[in-house]
Amino acid sequence: MRRLALTLLPCAVAVLVHLWLAHRPSSTPPDTAAHTDEVLPSYEVLVGVLSARHHYELRQVIRETWLGYLQGHPQFQHRVGVKFIMGEHGCPIPEEDREDPYSCTLLNLTEPAAGQEAEIEIVKVSDPSALVPADVPTIALDFKVLHPVVITRLGVFPSGTRQELQSNVTVKLLQLDQEEAVVTARFSAISTGTLVNGVWYKPVEQFILPKGFEGTLVWESLDSGGLTVVNSSCVQLNNGGGVLKISSIAEGILPHRSALGFPGLAGGFTFTIYDGEGLSGLLRGRPARMEHHASRLRQEDASLQQESLRHGDMVFVDVVDTYRNVPSKLLQFYKWSVGNADFNLLLKTDDDCYIDVDSVLMKIDHKGLKRSNFWWGNFRQSWAVDRIGKWQELEYASPAYPAFACGSGYVVSHDLVQWLATNAEKLKAYQGEDVSMGIWMAAVGPQKYQDPGWLCEKECYLDMLSSPQHTAEELRILWDRKRACGDPCGCPWGH
Repeated sequence: MRRLALTLLPCAVAVLVHLWLAHRPSSTPPDTAAHTDEVLPSYEVLVGVLSARHHYELRQVIRETWLGYLQGHPQFQHRVGVKFIMGEHGCPIPEEDREDPYSCTLLNLTEPAAGQEAEIEIVKVSDPSALVPADVPTIALDFKVLHPVVITRLGVFPSGTRQELQSNVTVKLLQLDQEEAVVTARFSAISTGTLVNGVWYKPVEQFILPKGFEGTLVWESLDSGGLTVVNSSCVQLNNGGGVLKISSIAEGILPHRSALGFPGLAGGFTFTIYDGEGLSGLLRGRPARMEHHASRLRQEDASLQQESLRHGDMVFVDVVDTYRNVPSKLLQFYKWSVGNADFNLLLKTDDDCYIDVDSVLMKIDHKGLKRSNFWWGNFRQSWAVDRIGKWQELEYASPAYPAFACGSGYVVSHDLVQWLATNAEKLKAYQGEDVSMGIWMAAVGPQKYQDPGWLCEKECYLDMLSSPQHTAEELRILWDRKRACGDPCGCPWGH
């Protein structure tokens, strides 16, 4: 018996390896797949469901509702293929140690050297020749708070090498996209304040600026005397060991479309670090958090691999799975799709969205929507570009986005997906996948088919095609109602 077991063991291992390779999610680029003789699976509609790595419960509900329905339907199972789009890599940085919850950037802080109460000057000017007259009457410096601070003084540079102040200057600290100043200081030849390390300062009312505060410091000249700015190559800004993230003042920087002044530095400010003990504790606890997080990621990787082997419906693309990377994640899936499937239309949705697959397929048939150069969705028009928060966009120059389809669901033709896949390495990823798609498609000019059935907000209508932002329990309830009485919003008998 033992000899028989030893004989069969290599065979069993070979079978397991073969099964793993057969079901392993692929991130193979199109050009690699194109050189094989393998017959690609063919679908009328390929559905890509953007899914976060830790959203197992949402994926499972989809498998047990509309995806399971499709797979068991005698006609639909051959018309529709469904893949969950997953980032291959989890962020290796714990959330407490990231700059914000939307990216995977390390909160690069250092232990405060001078102690909690010491004032920190963001700039010192030891050589007055580094100061030059400004060409514009208003200068602005943007910054973001990465650990709470207290602004104590605002300052302005002298008017010349003699350390005098010859013009009237107002310095304001504002929260981005807010008109009312948090604090203000006014300077003039007869009210200069105190000169410290080449900067005239005045004290201001002290407020705690919390982590995540995004502000701008504005210097405005009120007369012909003008402002004085510093040569950016001659000074180094002090960010307090990383508690502030200060925008660039290098030459050649264009102002943001909604900036209150030209980028630069026409003075300085001083601040103290709030809760220095808390900062020290955060830094001391980082090694243990990193180790624990790495262990959790290894467990997550193993769980995802098991899930993929079990269901065979997951595509892993080569990105770190964070919100800021979702546009790149989508582009990589488009590359995968054209190399690994044959399809007419691609439906993109999210894992927290309800989809009425019957109605989607019925509309495709009845409206004749199998077209080329075609984009079917619910389009937002002239949507304002946000400068702060989760949807912050600092690199798209226009004040409004091109038309884009709401992300709960839209359908694009194969030729558009092919264009996106071919140009994926050249397309810039903006802050969100829906607005990025709108910007990319603006270069192509597809035929847009407007349909309010693809809901943009968490609502419920009898004739909706999709509805976003639901929990797993809510998705199940919507589907159960739809199957029970045809109305996902509620049945007459209270189902």
